[in-house]
Amino acid sequence: MTTIEVAAKALAIWVVILVLAVINGTFREAVLIPKLGSSSGLFLSGLLLSLLILAATYLLLPWLGIRRSGQLLLIGVCWLALTLVFEFSFGLLRGKALSEILGAYTFKGGNIWSVVLVVTAVAPCLAARLRGWL
Repeated sequence: MTTIEVAAKALAIWVVILVLAVINGTFREAVLIPKLGSSSGLFLSGLLLSLLILAATYLLLPWLGIRRSGQLLLIGVCWLALTLVFEFSFGLLRGKALSEILGAYTFKGGNIWSVVLVVTAVAPCLAARLRGWL
């Protein structure tokens, strides 16, 4: 498989993760926060998104066709970079102040977004380990 094919597949998986994150955010705002409150809703949403990222990665990893830890780590770091670019771009386009966007990285009020980012970065390696490939 060529590098471009691997990159395209890795990008496609990240898009799946992005869709799951949007669905999770909608669920958080519509159900979790109204039912549980802000802190518990944010925490549970972060935990749920982390599990969704791992599940999607685990299920789609065979399609990606990569089993080398260095390549898997590079893909995770690329997913992290894409996520950060998306998060900051989308937030700024919506008129959020940079300080408000950065507030998600402080663990205040139950927000575990930083944990979700770490999970995103290590998901390919972790999924490969769970599959017994590493």
